[in-house]
Amino acid sequence: MSDHQPTIFDKILSGEIPSYKVYEDDHVFAFLDIGPLSEGHTLVIPKERKAQLHQLSDESAAALGRVLPRLCRAVMNATGATAYNVLQNNGSAAHQVVMHVHFHIIPKFGGQGLGIGWPAGKLSESTARDLLDKMRRALEA
Repeated sequence: MSDHQPTIFDKILSGEIPSYKVYEDDHVFAFLDIGPLSEGHTLVIPKERKAQLHQLSDESAAALGRVLPRLCRAVMNATGATAYNVLQNNGSAAHQVVMHVHFHIIPKFGGQGLGIGWPAGKLSESTARDLLDKMRRALEA
């Protein structure tokens, strides 16, 4: 039994809601965002219905990784953009609204596109060592 809660993206995948399809293969679907931050703002979703990136199968993740660069090139070519952001949020605390994995390709034109703050902190030696130890153990599990 799946723990996936249906979203608007399920309705787009099933064709119940129309979309401006940019690309489709066996694992990935890409379409224009109807609330774009800039012209060419494109959403890229896996057909595998999972809420967050860490829940995806390796197969779906690899398929997304293979097609994202090609879609970025297509967005740049179609819009003339020379800069863009690729954004992917996981969980409502990280600003995810639709609980289905999705990537935004957002062309940047002056003030149009994604605007972000980056309140950088500092990484201490002890924190880095502790994190490395925990992450390496998690990767071995």
